[in-house]
Amino acid sequence: MHSNETTDFAEQINEGLDEILSSDEKALIMGLGVTDPKGIFGTTLGLIEKYGSNRVIETPTSENAVTGIGVGLAITGYRPIMVHQRLDFFLLAMDQLVNSAAKWHYMFGGQQSVPITIRLITGRGWGQGPTHSQNLHSWLTHIPGLKVVMPAFASDVKKLLIASVNDPNPVIFIEDRWCHMQRIDRNLIRDAHLEIGKAEVIETGNDLTIVSAGFSTIQCLRAVKFLKKHEVNVELVDLKTLKPLDIDAILTSVAKTGKLLVVDSGTEISSFASEIISVVTRLAFNKLRQAPEMITAPDVPEPTSHGVIGEFKFDSTDIAKKTLKILNKNLESLDFSELTDDLPDVPNSNFSGPF
Repeated sequence: MHSNETTDFAEQINEGLDEILSSDEKALIMGLGVTDPKGIFGTTLGLIEKYGSNRVIETPTSENAVTGIGVGLAITGYRPIMVHQRLDFFLLAMDQLVNSAAKWHYMFGGQQSVPITIRLITGRGWGQGPTHSQNLHSWLTHIPGLKVVMPAFASDVKKLLIASVNDPNPVIFIEDRWCHMQRIDRNLIRDAHLEIGKAEVIETGNDLTIVSAGFSTIQCLRAVKFLKKHEVNVELVDLKTLKPLDIDAILTSVAKTGKLLVVDSGTEISSFASEIISVVTRLAFNKLRQAPEMITAPDVPEPTSHGVIGEFKFDSTDIAKKTLKILNKNLESLDFSELTDDLPDVPNSNFSGPF
């Protein structure tokens, strides 16, 4: 049982789903495991008891068929929230997403919309290996007609989920499984509406701009706070939404710092980091004082072995060291031990928040 004074990322999703279901009788939840005793990291706990099996629907392991049903429900006036416990499983339903949900509004001249929200859980963890831990958000941003939301913080996730469900268009809502345990004081929960497509500067500085989203933002924030102790002042832009992209927020920060580092959990080739660097280079080349840099996963499948994963995954130490290298600062005297993950494939207790 959670205390009334604190809450976590998963509980905020649960509260958001409860609020959506109670306020809109056309809203429903569908997915494999939504009625499971663990409730998909706790995000769907208690909902079937409150709203019944007609609105909290356990589905078969048939991702393509079930997503097609969800798209059909959205076309006929419902607001389905689909949940896929791993983004990798959802690849079986890409046809329904790309050729149906994303195209319907355009193909019918704007007369019909598809208000479906698809929750995809992504990221590493516990030896899941190459087919269960992929970060494919850049794929999804490539599809016209989709919006892609990628929250980092428990203080944001409920508002962003509600905004996604209320949007008349299909929204992909990406949750990193390492974010679910992030615990914060309830006083940090935002009262104001959060708009899809708006980034936020969560740390200000003049030395360098770092841009990130999702769990990468948490890793960046740890690095930024560490560097601030050593008089390195970094500006951190949390995107919150990948598409539509808040280009103005990025350009405003780069105009101030003249330097850019993009941190992206996806692999390097055709990454979202590459897209941001492309946009900044095209639109603000004269503001850059040196070439933009990025940190991404390497262009190989993710290993399963605990002995190898530490060489594959970047952490807050890598971000801090890359920042210092860009700024031509000396690394030798700094102790990075507080930033290093002891077990790179198991969530670090430091990630529990607040952030």
